[in-house]
Amino acid sequence: MRLNRILLSTSLVVVALVVQVSVLARLHIPGAVPDLMLLVVLALALVYGHTAGCVIGFGAGLLSDLAPPADHAVGRYALVLCVTGYLAGLAKPDTGRVRSATGPLLVVVGAAIGTTLMYAGVGALVGDTAARQVGVTQLILTASLYDLLLAPFVVPGVMWLARRAENDPMAESSTSGPAGGTDHALRGFATADSLLGTRSGRGGLLGGLGKPYRSRPRTGRIKPARIKGVKRL
Repeated sequence: MRLNRILLSTSLVVVALVVQVSVLARLHIPGAVPDLMLLVVLALALVYGHTAGCVIGFGAGLLSDLAPPADHAVGRYALVLCVTGYLAGLAKPDTGRVRSATGPLLVVVGAAIGTTLMYAGVGALVGDTAARQVGVTQLILTASLYDLLLAPFVVPGVMWLARRAENDPMAESSTSGPAGGTDHALRGFATADSLLGTRSGRGGLLGGLGKPYRSRPRTGRIKPARIKGVKRL
């Protein structure tokens, strides 16, 4: 992953985690909680692809597992978001740009359903029966509804930031390295040489209209020096 991808992904994941823990987790709404971390992972995976989506999903899920007030086994949500980020990255368009909002919304709904089922399934394997007590069907319906309502405010902005970081002109110039600077210098010298007309011998700004520039020697007679007060013969 490039440095700009790592910095942007880390910043967005940390901000999403803070908002998730401090705001969304404190909302007293029925059923599931809106999953801002999931939406950020989906948006980045749709821009960066399945490999980056898998890595970002694992990191975001691991932070969610460690952030208080986590009451489940560490690595449980990391596994879920890792698989989700990989699958969402497979839906990345070939051109890198989404033509309509239908595709991302379908990805959000599918991810909301899939993450709820996987989270409940992994919990059942480790002995966590909280999902059964609330009801898996209710969790799926509410999670899909909340994430779908929150997606238009999160996914387009995150995708725009990711594309902007990918097309950063400063990053492109920095990746050219010393060779790129040498090429620019050589092109500058070539341009100056063509303007002066010193190598080609055909024109240039100083050579006139299509004629080479040549210095003409002075052929006039050298006038004798005249001393004041002495009459010249």
